[in-house]
Parts: sequence; C-alpha cells; structure tokens
Amino acid sequence: MLFYGRLLARLASGFALLAAAALAGAQGFPSRTVKITMPHSSGAAPSIFMRLIAEKLSAVWGRQVVVENRPGASGFIAIEAMKSAARDGHELLAVANSHMTINPSLYRKLPYDPEKDFVPVAMVLYASFFVTVASNGPYQSVPAIIAAAKANPGGVIYSSSYVGSPSHLGAAELEYLTGTKMVHVPYKDQSQMYIGIANGDIHWAFSTIGSALPLIKAGRIKVIAIAARQRIASAPDVPTVEEAGGPAGFEIDSWIGLVAPRGTPMEVVRKINADVNRLMSDPEVLERMKLFGFEPAPMSPEEMAAVIRADTAKNAATVRRTGATAE
Repeated sequence: MLFYGRLLARLASGFALLAAAALAGAQGFPSRTVKITMPHSSGAAPSIFMRLIAEKLSAVWGRQVVVENRPGASGFIAIEAMKSAARDGHELLAVANSHMTINPSLYRKLPYDPEKDFVPVAMVLYASFFVTVASNGPYQSVPAIIAAAKANPGGVIYSSSYVGSPSHLGAAELEYLTGTKMVHVPYKDQSQMYIGIANGDIHWAFSTIGSALPLIKAGRIKVIAIAARQRIASAPDVPTVEEAGGPAGFEIDSWIGLVAPRGTPMEVVRKINADVNRLMSDPEVLERMKLFGFEPAPMSPEEMAAVIRADTAKNAATVRRTGATAE
C-alpha cells in the first residue's frame, strides 16, 4: 500500500507540473512575432479584414502579428506550407470553409488532411454571397441568367476565386437545381475577377460585398440577389435568390477561421480563441464587418470542430449530387 501511495503521489505531482508548465506556456504566449498565412489574395475582403484583426491582436499581445498572403492552387500553396510550421501558436492559417470542408470531397488526391494536419483555433467570420453582374451587362436578374443558360448551354460564363470555393460549389448547385450548364472560369486574384465581370469577360459570379466593394462604388458592377434564406441587415434592399426568381431556399454558407498545425498546445489554442472572440465585440471590428457584409462568429475550438464536421458531410452530399469536380 505504501508503494502505491507513493506512486499515486508521484503521478499527482507529475500532472501538477505538466499543468503548471502548460499554463506558463499559455501565459508566455506570444514570445515573438505571430504570422497568419492566408490562401487569399491581399486585396480580397477576408485579407483586408484579417489585417485589422492582426492589428488588434498586436495591441492585445504586445507582439507584432503579420498577415502573409499566399494565394493560388485552390489554397494548396498556403496550406501545405503550414503543415510543417511551428506547433506553438506563432504560425496560424486563416482558411475558408472550402479548404476544410469542400476540398476533401472535390479532389481525389488532397495534399493535406484537414483533421489530422490541423486543429481548429477560432472562427472569425461568416460571409454572405451575392449574385454579382456588370451594371451594363446583358443579365440584370437571376431569371435572365437562368433563361440564357437554358437557351444556350455553355454560353453563360461564371467565375469564382478558385476551384472548390463556396462560390464555385454554390454555382454548381444553382446549375443542378435549374437544370442548366454554364462555364466556370476560376481566378487566382479576386480583384481581377471583378474586373472581368465589369468588362463583360465574365457574365456573373457569387461574391462577397467586401471584395466587390471598389467596383460597386465605382458603379461598374452591382449585386442583384443574396444567396441566403433571408435578407441581411447590412443589405436590406437586396432580395434573396428565391425572392429574385431563383430556386427556393437557395443559400451558400461561407466562413473564415483560424487553424494551427496539429500538436499546438491546447492551452495556447484556447488563449488565442479567447482573445479573438473578445474582438468580436470591438466597435471598429463590428463596423468593418458591417461594411463587408460579414457577421461575427465567436465560438470555442470544440464548436468550430463540430461546424467543420457538419459542413464536410453537407458539402460531400452537394458534390455527389451536382457532380462538381476539380481538374
């Protein structure tokens, strides 16, 4: 009994030391510059917004937080670079739901495993998608786009920021629901995509307000519907796709969240999560969200993991139903 008593005491002491070390690690974070890598172009709304978050976190942590944009290859360039990043919270990856929940079903060979390679850290925002067209283009309504696609299969061209993006899968779903066939032209740089719409090279796209805002303000492109079940407060005059004459209940879900390489200490993950969540009530952050048509989405790492699992199952069903593919 004496032996077991001593063993239990040593185990308890060991656990206490581990807990103290973990707490000290979280309290000592960050100890150097924190880098947030993004698979988006620098001019895209998520990148612009993330730089504000980085600025706010820099003030909270007393350490520089930088955003590095590495767009291209449907996010693979940025994501693969993070697989070998430091597992201490100082290197984070800002991903869209497409990278974590669409790509696993869309690509036969994915160069990363969303669950095995990364741990959810903090949800940053939800974004609404709008049907965007040229202000002087041939299609000024959702029914006009659908009618043209039915009359001339392959004659209507839509774009997205990359293969497998929410806007790409959403357009594939619209094709499926309306019995149409359109041509998908992905763009590496979102700003160029909107220029393509304004110039008439592209007929339409699902886009966020923030990324399209410069050309919307310039009067060259406009939004004609929102891919949501109901209108949103930041754009109350924009009808839903259903209200505009499209499929009933049509919506596109999109979010941006922070993940870290698997193996990052949970104490550090929870600290980052708590600090990001607190920013979701910051007046400047909320005002920028409203401008971009974003919504705050504070939640725990466990809740974010549950969202990822649910979205993965839902998007896998959509990919199977629509036959969407990535070449």
